[in-house]
Amino acid sequence: MIPLQQARFLLAAHTLQQLPPPLVPEIAFAGRSNVGKSSLINRLLGRKGLVKTSSKPGKTQSLNFFSLADTLYFVDLPGYGYAQVSKEQRRFWGDLVAGYVEQRQGLLCVVVIIDLRHELKQQDLELVSWLKHIGRPYLLIYTKADKLSRNQQEKNAALLDAGLKANRNERVLFSSQTGQGREELLAKIGQMLAAVPGTSFIETVGEQPAQEEKPSAPASE
Repeated sequence: MIPLQQARFLLAAHTLQQLPPPLVPEIAFAGRSNVGKSSLINRLLGRKGLVKTSSKPGKTQSLNFFSLADTLYFVDLPGYGYAQVSKEQRRFWGDLVAGYVEQRQGLLCVVVIIDLRHELKQQDLELVSWLKHIGRPYLLIYTKADKLSRNQQEKNAALLDAGLKANRNERVLFSSQTGQGREELLAKIGQMLAAVPGTSFIETVGEQPAQEEKPSAPASE
């Protein structure tokens, strides 16, 4: 049993040497800067402010680990696609993320977050293609669904599916504002964890009322 209510910030790793021991399963979250990663993770955990948001794209420079009762880690990866970050810094972030995603034991899946409102971006396509190439499982989340009508959601999702060569079972339409897709995403994470011996994912109480917090985690996009 992994109670969402016990989620807490664990650490920020700026190098692979700073990663915590891979003792529990991990789910990583990736996406372009300002795609809403922090809002998605907060909504998923039923917590307001656990993952800090930033108004400055590209601010996240570390792999931010959040522990769920010391039984599962959520890992917030640095946002990508922000032009004002130096080439050297982009290369470093790329090496850091690539080393983590390619080598990390216990990483069950990379949740790839894509803005449903817009056409497929080249960097999103490259990320998914890379994950396929290295054989790392991934799950597509088309977020900010609340900004579109249901009909437009399906139309835009179909276009993203076609560009990514994905099917409906490989993606979730999500809204951090309304909670659309939250239960579906939790269920998919639960299915992944069910394959790990001795691990289960049961939401004991449901989403907690939002509470203001002062987290110690670095800000995310």
